[in-house]
Amino acid sequence: MAKSPGAGQVKRRLGASLGAVAACNVYRSCLAHTLRRLSVSPRWHTVLAITPDADLAAPHWLRLAPTKSVARLGQGRGDLGRRIQRLFARLPPGPAIIIGSDIPGIRASHIAQAFRLLGAHDAVLGPAQDGGFWLVGLRRSPRVLAPFRSVRWSGPHALADTLANLKGHRVALAATLCDIDTEEDYRRSRGSVQHLILPKNNSGSRQSA
Repeated sequence: MAKSPGAGQVKRRLGASLGAVAACNVYRSCLAHTLRRLSVSPRWHTVLAITPDADLAAPHWLRLAPTKSVARLGQGRGDLGRRIQRLFARLPPGPAIIIGSDIPGIRASHIAQAFRLLGAHDAVLGPAQDGGFWLVGLRRSPRVLAPFRSVRWSGPHALADTLANLKGHRVALAATLCDIDTEEDYRRSRGSVQHLILPKNNSGSRQSA
């Protein structure tokens, strides 16, 4: 899942400390890094889910994503929970994983591990260090679970709320990684950020990931 990258539109908390342009460049770098690392694997289809939908055809996606291997679709309207649930309903049949776009430490091995966990569980979550989660996966068989109602997003309760909604189902936890929302996150992950693959322009029933 990704927001259309524009200064002042992404990473606002980080931008309050580093400046809007610098925060946007960090976001673009994380997104490009994630797409290029994950989209080359033949083990899953990579889909870029974009908000707002009106930016689906924006030219910056051509610079950020390897277009031959990454399909694009809109997230639609609503809060984060509604948009995640909509994506799980729209993706092709089979186990599916949804991740954020700002995890500099992500590797293809993390996604492969999460898919393995879905082989024996109904859901998988990748905890973030701030109490949220960077990954959520659903087996989607025999039905698509709906664990995102009343989740308190953008805070320390998102993971716990989602786990509570999944009570009674088989749930696994994947690796704990750090996303970048604040200056503290940025400085903690700075070594990883500095080694990201930078985009060329810094201005603005198969598994699905």
